Amino acid sequence: MVDLYSVLGALKDLYRGRYLRPDVYVISLIPGDGIGPEVTSATLEVIKRVVDVYGVRVDVRFVEAGDQALSRYGQALPQSSIDVIKNSHTCLKAPVGETSADVIVRLRLMFDLFANIRPAKSYPNTQALRSDIDLVVVRENTEDLYKGLEFYINVNTAIALRVITYEASKRVAEVAFKIASGRRKKVTAVHKSNVLRHTCGLFAKACRDVAKNYPEVTYEEQYVDACAANLVRKPQNFDVIVTTNMFGDILSDEAAQVAGSLGLAPSCNLGYEYAIFEPIHGAAFDIAGKGIANPISMILSVALMFEWLGIKYGDDSCIRAAEAINNAVYRVLSEGRVLTPDLGGSAKTYELAEAIASKIL
Repeated sequence: MVDLYSVLGALKDLYRGRYLRPDVYVISLIPGDGIGPEVTSATLEVIKRVVDVYGVRVDVRFVEAGDQALSRYGQALPQSSIDVIKNSHTCLKAPVGETSADVIVRLRLMFDLFANIRPAKSYPNTQALRSDIDLVVVRENTEDLYKGLEFYINVNTAIALRVITYEASKRVAEVAFKIASGRRKKVTAVHKSNVLRHTCGLFAKACRDVAKNYPEVTYEEQYVDACAANLVRKPQNFDVIVTTNMFGDILSDEAAQVAGSLGLAPSCNLGYEYAIFEPIHGAAFDIAGKGIANPISMILSVALMFEWLGIKYGDDSCIRAAEAINNAVYRVLSEGRVLTPDLGGSAKTYELAEAIASKIL
């Protein structure tokens, strides 16, 4: 059985006892671009089912952000949208298009969402390389090349600055080790310190320092190119991978595909105070409007969202809702009757979502 609760469950001490449970959870929702509105609409059916079955009270507030917002307002992330997000308990975001850096990267920095948590696990009746893949990529989420510090020094030469700090590296390593302590107790730190001696060297040092505080967790290091190969050769050997921002972006997509499909991979942008949940895939403009996009990545992101709300606010109803969503996805895939084209079937987006919603009991 797939159990994503183990992904965030070990992080309870970040929130325990600090927050009063609200009567209604305000969720800001970014429908996004491309296939975003389609998977959003499908995912709302699952949220409605959770509300009906588990009595979790939610107030979903739609927020404009992305390519369409840019064309309409001249800003990919208007201030009015930021205000709604700031006044919500959490945010659920569908994929956006070419303005992704202006939306999610900006939000990650704005809310200091320093850890991007991306589980990848084998499901039945998918195209996973193996049936025993169960890993989590913990990606540093606020620095590296993705800070966008790049510029031209002349018309033929552009430069980008890679920023790696000890403190940012240490805190994301702490998250990785906490998660591993609740799983199979193994952390693999991924870097390229044999070439990027200062930046990756500093990241590796931070990981080694944190590892000393977790003697029960097996710690190893791999260069990023070797890790990329090993994710294909022996993905079953990984438990928790911790790495820098850009490497994590690339490796987590690879891990998702190895485990079956990008359409199955959820993610959590985690901070000490706030979190944003989103599928890891992009807007997929090539299939937008066809109604064939796989909504599971966003649906599982909702499961992570309810899990996080349950942990942060001590709400067992949210925890049960998260478990029910995970179990429903597993049951539908196990049956193998309702699958979207990326999974080898012919079902429509809404058909898969309806099948999952019907299994939430």
